[in-house]
Amino acid sequence: MSDDIWRADDPSDDGRTATEEGANTDSTRDSEGDAPSGESGRSGAETDHPATADESDDEKEYRVLATPMDGGLRLLDRQTFEPVVTADEGHDAPVGDLRPGYLVDADLDWSSPDPTVRSVSVRRPTLYVFADGADPIFEAARETWTDARAAGDSMDSRVTRNTDNEVNGVLYVFAEDPTNGTFESFRDGTRPVEPLVDRVNEGEEAAPREVFVLRPEDGEFVVVTIALAKGGQFADMLRETYDRPRPPEPLS
Repeated sequence: MSDDIWRADDPSDDGRTATEEGANTDSTRDSEGDAPSGESGRSGAETDHPATADESDDEKEYRVLATPMDGGLRLLDRQTFEPVVTADEGHDAPVGDLRPGYLVDADLDWSSPDPTVRSVSVRRPTLYVFADGADPIFEAARETWTDARAAGDSMDSRVTRNTDNEVNGVLYVFAEDPTNGTFESFRDGTRPVEPLVDRVNEGEEAAPREVFVLRPEDGEFVVVTIALAKGGQFADMLRETYDRPRPPEPLS
């Protein structure tokens, strides 16, 4: 795993603000180790964590990256941080009702080259959204990328705030890699978003969230925005801006 994805977890304070289409997303940077607070959607759910040695070998913790509409179910193994692609069919669990971003406990059958899912349960229904050619990129994200370029950095981060100056999210910007594709690597799990989500959950009581991975039309950089409250105003604004309606969730 690239070191810079971990470095992106360390916002620093400089008091900058930004506004997008009438929705104020004032943003400041926290000093290293500070936790975002405010619109968190806290649920009391347990914290995201890699599977431990005393968990069953048959049932492990995964992050859903893509559902069968894209072929086989794509999962991120939370213990190894490696993507797993299942068979297209033959599952004993309702994998078609899973949504990208769900944190799940799953039992996989590895008796064939492409595993099938014996059973699955949703631990936390976080949602991931991937939008390529996103337009417009909200001002806080563009300012953060401009700051990164001015500093000669390939990434940067800041928290976002609503009109009441409450923290409602965290955003990260990364230079697009013209060879390997930063956006594609986030989407397929070869460069996990997971460390960024973990960092938020270290500072905020773990809860379902909405994570938006956006690549603007010019393809110069990639934005990862974590809206603290699933179904909150910030997440709703991003969904409306990028025409990504919230999907039905029969398992949540």
